Amino acid sequence: QVQLVESGGGLVQPGGSLRLSCAASGVSGSIFSLWRMDWYRQAPGKQRELVASIIADNTHYIDSVKGRFTVSRDSAKTMVYLQMNSLKVEDTAVYYCNRSPSLPSWGQGTQVTVSS
Repeated sequence: QVQLVESGGGLVQPGGSLRLSCAASGVSGSIFSLWRMDWYRQAPGKQRELVASIIADNTHYIDSVKGRFTVSRDSAKTMVYLQMNSLKVEDTAVYYCNRSPSLPSWGQGTQVTVSS
């Protein structure tokens, strides 16, 4: 069974940076390399939204994070990363990773709080 574990969140001031990591276990690197991997976030009182995706070396971002966030992967390590720069208060949320189509079991997420 594949498990996803997110890490790297924290409290940061506006304009700061964080690097989130997503570790996938229970899958080989060769299979993992074929997966599209997504980063989602869910702010309090809001629905979960897709933030960024990566399949092979192709990436996609929602408009609000373009130019600030960068998604990358290391398939040999079955890891996906989200580098977040120039963070804004509105980026505050719990961040999750998942495959597309989604695996049935989500990780616990990692809290990102942007506040002065």
